[in-house]
Amino acid sequence: MARRRNQKNRFEFLTKRFPTRMQKKLVLLFMAIILAFVVLIGKITYINASKGSGYTKIVLDQQGYDSRVIPYKRGDIVDRNGTKMATSERVYNVILDVVVLTSDDEYLAPTKEVLKDLFGIEESTVDAAIESSPESRYVILLEGVDYETAKKFQDIEADTENYPNVKGVWLEDDYERTYPYGTLASDVVGFTVSGNAGTIGIESAYNDVLNGTDGREYGYFASKSSVERTVKAPVNGNTVVSTIDVTLQSIVEQCIMDFNNAHAEEGELGSKNTAVIIMDPNTGEILAEASYPNFDLNNPRDLSGIYSEEEWKEMSEEAQIEAMNALWRNFCVSDAFEPGSTMKPFTVAAGLETGAITGNESYTCGGYLHVGDYDISCHLKTGHGTVSVQDSIAYSCNVGLMHIAETIGVQDFTKYQRIFGFGEYTGIDLPGEASTAPLLYTEETMQVTDLATNSFGQNFNVTMTQLVAGFCSLINGGYYYEPHVVKQIQDEDGRVIETKDPVLLRKTISTETSEQLKTYLKATMEYGTGVPANVEGYDIGAKTGTAEKLPRDNGKYLLSYVGYAPQENPEILIYVVIDEPNVDAQDDSSLVLGLAKEIMSQAFPYLNITTIEGYTPGNTDTSAQENYSQTEYTDYDANYEETYSNTDGSYVDENYTPDLDDWATGTPAG
Repeated sequence: MARRRNQKNRFEFLTKRFPTRMQKKLVLLFMAIILAFVVLIGKITYINASKGSGYTKIVLDQQGYDSRVIPYKRGDIVDRNGTKMATSERVYNVILDVVVLTSDDEYLAPTKEVLKDLFGIEESTVDAAIESSPESRYVILLEGVDYETAKKFQDIEADTENYPNVKGVWLEDDYERTYPYGTLASDVVGFTVSGNAGTIGIESAYNDVLNGTDGREYGYFASKSSVERTVKAPVNGNTVVSTIDVTLQSIVEQCIMDFNNAHAEEGELGSKNTAVIIMDPNTGEILAEASYPNFDLNNPRDLSGIYSEEEWKEMSEEAQIEAMNALWRNFCVSDAFEPGSTMKPFTVAAGLETGAITGNESYTCGGYLHVGDYDISCHLKTGHGTVSVQDSIAYSCNVGLMHIAETIGVQDFTKYQRIFGFGEYTGIDLPGEASTAPLLYTEETMQVTDLATNSFGQNFNVTMTQLVAGFCSLINGGYYYEPHVVKQIQDEDGRVIETKDPVLLRKTISTETSEQLKTYLKATMEYGTGVPANVEGYDIGAKTGTAEKLPRDNGKYLLSYVGYAPQENPEILIYVVIDEPNVDAQDDSSLVLGLAKEIMSQAFPYLNITTIEGYTPGNTDTSAQENYSQTEYTDYDANYEETYSNTDGSYVDENYTPDLDDWATGTPAG
């Protein structure tokens, strides 16, 4: 036991205290180490703050970092049958990497030679890029190179035996917006400017739907290491399916062009404007919408068809811009004008709907009617004699309509103008719709003479889109559908994202009133002013219009024709306007009747519009047309002091944004 107590503990040194002198040395050593770490951290922080970007650049330069944008493909615009009206074709941009090209003198001559021979890029262009951007890795030398040329360059790149020193040039993928049909539906389709920004038409209204999102490729690589790349794929835009029928649109535009070419003279167009809308009255779909003069969507700034080179050069820059904007403006949507007698069916419909008339009334037309302090003329100076309500429409008798409007009264007349959509936005899905509310009288401002002249379509302004949408409600049972030019949105693979169903905005008149009114419109084509426009085999109802423009007595007129077929359950409606035809007597209604007939005779068979039961070609009674003779037109205001001052022309609301009802957002329906 004593031996165990005397045995030393071999771990005794672990519990032995350091001498005081040694403890002080350890404390000093520890503090020195801590201080060194503090100094080191401070130095690193300083270097990172003051020179960090420089060191980062050195590292990245040693690694070899690159990044490039992968452009998205803007969506197509197609017609209702899938025919492309606007598309984006793949092209290539020639990119110069100045750093690589100048890294070896042997690269300069052969690379410049290939650029000149293949792309037509002059040596001076390359030299200028080198001089201005000696450190640049990305200089665009040329844009829009086609695939065939790009393929030749790619073959040269791959041929290292014959072209070992062609360096510092590469091709960047891109897209170019093209319009296969050039001028077709130019103000409906629209065009784009740089940055894939739609300017007018569908391109503008559906810009966000058509556009996608760019992708990007990132790469890091060192000379002795493998390349590491990260690719974020682009999201391509969606396809917009329009309601337009390319074939029908072509028929309409060819007829318009033939008419204007026949009346054009050197330095003068065939008319100030000629426009046509064809609509499905049961859905609000616009099947064709055209205006003259038009323009080439692939070169929208080329106005050589309107102005000579000398005339264009003499114009100021401001005048040139104004001329281009006027040409690009959609007449059917943005311009307002006095509609003339095509307004008479609306007056009669309001009378029938309010009970002011029954349709059994008759009126005596002596060539004018004394209203207020004025004698307001009928277009037939000698008078129509006794006319029924139906005759007032068929013969287009101003006196009959003034009597009807007087019976309706100011309150109901102005009320129904709004119900029919005049002075209101139609909601069409195109930009630039006219603001027409200030162009109509109100119940408070309308006087008896204003009521009289408004009854036959003078002294207030409408747009073509307003009139065609309202007229459809007159013949389809009273249903006012929102007019539209787009019917569907598809993704890039053709899957339907959204469908534009017909939007019923309101009921304007009863079915009974609609049916009664159609019998009057049919009379126009049976024995009235529309007889010359009859198309064999089709049961057509219609109304003609001849509106004298402001200032009065200047010989300027706007001619119009609105017709539909068949009489029962109408399938199609057409509205034709000729604004200031280039003829001596602009009030010649045969001009618009002839153009309307030419369009209908081609459009109706193409659309397979229902023909008259039992119809066989050559078996149509034409006695009414043979006995038809056009009556002399007399200005309605020959003895009337004019107080209305809203001239025809552009009434674009710059703040108007088409209401797409949130359906065209590019997001699949939930």
